[in-house]
Amino acid sequence: MRRPIVMFLVMVLCMSLLAGCLNRSTEQTAMNHDPNDDKVTLTFMGWEASPLETESVQRGLDNFMQDHPHIDVVYTPVPNEQYHSKLLTMMAGSTAPDVFFIGSEQYRDFQSRDVLMNLTELFGQDFSLDDFIPSSQDIMTIDDQIYGISSTTVSPVLFYNKDIFDAADVPYPPHDPQDAWTWAEFVDVAQQLTFTEGSQTEQYGVYGLEAFYMHVGLILSNGGQVWDDQKNIVLNSPASQDVLTAIKALREEHGVSPEARYLENVGMNAAQMLQTGKIAMMVDGSWALQELAQMGFPVGVAPLPKFGGQATTHGQAHLNAAWSETEHPEEAWALIKYLSSESYQLDLIREGLWMPNRTNMYTQEWIDQWHNPDVHPEGFVAMTSFFKDSKPFPFALNDKAAINDIITEELDKFFYGQQSVEDTLQAIEQRGQAELGK
Repeated sequence: MRRPIVMFLVMVLCMSLLAGCLNRSTEQTAMNHDPNDDKVTLTFMGWEASPLETESVQRGLDNFMQDHPHIDVVYTPVPNEQYHSKLLTMMAGSTAPDVFFIGSEQYRDFQSRDVLMNLTELFGQDFSLDDFIPSSQDIMTIDDQIYGISSTTVSPVLFYNKDIFDAADVPYPPHDPQDAWTWAEFVDVAQQLTFTEGSQTEQYGVYGLEAFYMHVGLILSNGGQVWDDQKNIVLNSPASQDVLTAIKALREEHGVSPEARYLENVGMNAAQMLQTGKIAMMVDGSWALQELAQMGFPVGVAPLPKFGGQATTHGQAHLNAAWSETEHPEEAWALIKYLSSESYQLDLIREGLWMPNRTNMYTQEWIDQWHNPDVHPEGFVAMTSFFKDSKPFPFALNDKAAINDIITEELDKFFYGQQSVEDTLQAIEQRGQAELGK
């Protein structure tokens, strides 16, 4: 009987030692566990419109990572000109970033290629479409589905150098869109602010309207359209003819606007021309305010002049989207939700880069939070409805971005060649319809 007892005691001892070893092993494993092993690294790509914008985006990402310590975000800004072709190439090579900016003009094209993650269900859990301004609602929604979230809104506006107006004793443009200049009033002021010495023009009244992006709001204000309900291109209209002819007359008839190559000759961009008094007024995107506010001259902002009864601009901005093949959809949504939040917008609006895409952010309570007297010129608050009521940029509602290139090509023949306005609009219609039929 003694031998079984001894064997039993030996077995108990071995099991105790084994249990002890396992416990120590588990404890050691826990001690050595690195919480960073659970970290997810998201790749994020956007474009660099300016170093100031990149700095703003990086500050926002730093805040996101502080609030989400289990997510690292690696941000890659890419030059705007190469951005979407590079993104498509990366998708084809299965190396696309998890989250990215998508231009409003490319959004529908990318969605048609089935490369965007469908965000509809997640969006419904965290956002309400009705909270967004109408132009952002229209741009985001594709057949009642959401594949990208509006980041903000930006619009063409009229910038001016207050010193030039003061020196000429000319009143500033009205800030309230309801009181915006008529086209005739705008041309009259541009003539008053144009000065020549001999045969040389020393100061031009205005620059920037010959780009389609900057003047399509005037066509809309004149009752023109780009698309009909069936998505046919209907830009060939008397309303468009009136606007294009009037813009060309600024340079060729009134002599108040320089050619684009004038900028190359003087070695300045448009903002520098406004700063140095080469031009008195400049039509540009509202995002330019961030840079202008830091250039050390008194800048003013006003609505565009009106052709019809109401001053009109368009609104759009990039959307935040995720790759349909991302391995981290949950974390990708967390980043998109943050980038599309009101709190993320706030600092960028205060810096003059963006304008709100939420209706509630145009209430006095929110305006008090984002209005920055060091950036937003006097009278800016009076023109906020110009952004809130903006029309969606027409090329954000169509998946044929190539038509925008056709318009640019044909308008160059009109503004800088001998092609008539009638032939220009007819060529846009014919080439555009052919592109739509592909």
